Amino acid sequence: LTVLVAIMHFGWYSDYVGKDNDDVMRLVVVRDLLGGQGWFDLMQYRLGLEGGTPMHWSRLVDAPIAGLILFFSTFLSETRAEAAALFVWPLLTTIPIFYAAAAGARRVSGGVHGESAAVIALVATFLFVLSVGRFRPGAIDHHNVQMAIIAVVAACMVQPFARSGAHALAGLAAALAIAIGVETTPQIAIACAIVAALWLWFGERARRATIAFGLSLALALTVFFYLTIPPARYGVVVCDALSIGFYSLGVIGAGGLSLVAAVLSGRSIGVRFAGLAGVAAVTGLAALWVAPECLSNPLSALDPLLVKMWLSSVTEAQPVWKQIRLEPWTAGRYYVVPPIAILCAILAIRQGRMSREHTILLAMIVTAFAITLFQVRGAVFSNLLSIFVLAPVVAALRARSNADPKNTRKGLAFAGMALASVPFVWALGGALASTGYDTFTGKPDKAADANGSRRACLERQAMAPLAREPMGVVANASNLGATILRYTGHRTLSAPYHRNQGGMLAELHIGMSPPDLAKRYMDDAGVTLLAFCADDPQIGSIEREAPDGLYAELAKGNVPAWLEPVPETLGQPLVIYRYRP
Repeated sequence: LTVLVAIMHFGWYSDYVGKDNDDVMRLVVVRDLLGGQGWFDLMQYRLGLEGGTPMHWSRLVDAPIAGLILFFSTFLSETRAEAAALFVWPLLTTIPIFYAAAAGARRVSGGVHGESAAVIALVATFLFVLSVGRFRPGAIDHHNVQMAIIAVVAACMVQPFARSGAHALAGLAAALAIAIGVETTPQIAIACAIVAALWLWFGERARRATIAFGLSLALALTVFFYLTIPPARYGVVVCDALSIGFYSLGVIGAGGLSLVAAVLSGRSIGVRFAGLAGVAAVTGLAALWVAPECLSNPLSALDPLLVKMWLSSVTEAQPVWKQIRLEPWTAGRYYVVPPIAILCAILAIRQGRMSREHTILLAMIVTAFAITLFQVRGAVFSNLLSIFVLAPVVAALRARSNADPKNTRKGLAFAGMALASVPFVWALGGALASTGYDTFTGKPDKAADANGSRRACLERQAMAPLAREPMGVVANASNLGATILRYTGHRTLSAPYHRNQGGMLAELHIGMSPPDLAKRYMDDAGVTLLAFCADDPQIGSIEREAPDGLYAELAKGNVPAWLEPVPETLGQPLVIYRYRP
């Protein structure tokens, strides 16, 4: 994997930082940490309106990346140390995924074709890692870490009850997932529910495993809370990151589960159910008391203008009906493999083959796939978890085919299932179909040109004239924000982060308002510079929504007298304007 990734990376090298805004912003945050910003200080002072924007990311991801940069900086220049660290980190996050997939598939196979299932799981994971951009060099946001954590949780939970250490590791991983980001909260919640349901059903057999999971989760969550939350914010509830809300509910729920498992495991199923009901009631009341606001969608408080002009166009937040309408060729990549795994798990349960293990994975895959139907970001988790179920199926079909090599039907069944179980195959097929369709309809050249021009706006050389301007405040489309922070010392109004509502709204009002009104918004926000990339998708959306707005006028070449173009940027993808009130 390392050799292949290196060949791909340096064969098509353009930048050592990933193309996602989150990768660039993570580097900015890590640089600030290395530059002396406090461990508990998560404020991004150069983002948004005056005073900055508090980020909702965890130092638990910043720390190892910063450590790698410090290590490589002992014998490399600053830039090369960053490049080396950003090459190594995504590859390191694949190690627990490979290990978990092999161990999980071996266990789910039930000892029959176990080694074959493990090897097939490794191959499937290899293709998964290659096809998911979150493991390529420069991908340093927290999504690769979250995938590794969910894989570890699943692999540990399917282990026998006697392996209490594995269940303790699952609890630790669950706590780490909560501490890093709330995106995986549904998967962690269902994992906790599974542990509780298994204890309810198996009683004494599951006692040690349940106690290990609950105590580990509660203790680890306590450590992460006090390690990452400053004392002044111990009592502050936020719903998009670890705070007293998630911490108190996690400790009450996990601690209560451990307590009833320790006391009631030998009692009847009715008594155990009553104990679980009591824990659930206390946890629910705590949620209503401590953090009632977190029982709704954290993004529900977004301004309607932001929802319309930003959130609705974020690819990873699209529901299935919109994703298929906009990009029909991606349907196979996101929505085909998990249903196959769900059907295989149901069939295994009905046949009595490793029923407990398949039930655990079925619940986790169904949860991840349900999220995928509403937000496509869940697809990576449902596809990853499907490997645990499908690798043993492919291994069994392979053994059948090898035992009867002259039977064409068995050979085709093995080959068909092997191919159908790999999202990469569906993604490749969709890409080929899309390319063929675009070539037939004459679309690709225009799309490729626009994408190339948009990428050019984010290059170092495009940002160089902006970096040479006196320090000030930049109005820009949100997609440019993180890159401006990376390459310049300016403060940027807008970058695509929901906690920066004020800055994003100010930038939208500037771009959508007629020039005279836009000027007033620029005065209010203290803007000194405007960065304009005509091919940025947000600019196109604003032009369509506000055809008489400032951005639309700039796209037509109508520049107000109070905007002075930086001469060297004229005719370039990214044009810089000085604001002259």
